[in-house]
Amino acid sequence: MIKYAILGLLHYTEMHGYRIKEHIERNFGHMWSINYGQIYPNLKKLHDDRLITMKEVVVNGEKGPPRKLYSITDKGREEFLDWLNTSPEKPMLLRDPFLMRFVFFGFGDGKRAIEIIDEQISRYQKELARRKKNLTRWEKSGIYVRLIADLGASLNEMVLEWLKRSKKEILKNAAEK
Repeated sequence: MIKYAILGLLHYTEMHGYRIKEHIERNFGHMWSINYGQIYPNLKKLHDDRLITMKEVVVNGEKGPPRKLYSITDKGREEFLDWLNTSPEKPMLLRDPFLMRFVFFGFGDGKRAIEIIDEQISRYQKELARRKKNLTRWEKSGIYVRLIADLGASLNEMVLEWLKRSKKEILKNAAEK
């Protein structure tokens, strides 16, 4: 999946690895997460398979080694289009470390569980504000990009509402005991 996310992003513009990771995290985080340990091996393999090219670029005023700037090749575009035209392999799967903890909160400290839920509420509120602010920007990127951005905001709103409702119910349950 990461392979095709990289190829898809490179359709828009040349990018270096850090920018690819940052873009995926910030804009597709509601679909899946990624780490540097996944980005660079995938970039190397894509380059070895001649699906992307890489050139080193020195940025004026920056210290350190040159940045590696990646571009998609014609072969990469063909492979990406083949993937794009096939049906998805699996349905959407929600993987969230918080939810794994949540299901076991009954075995732990109830006050700490509420603190963690509050942290999640704060995180989702900040993320929702960022997503809503960016929705107008994504409108200029085409219908598919705008709709996926809208899905991210909608999922964010749904989880935020669920967190608040869950906290209220947990606190009510604790008060009744």
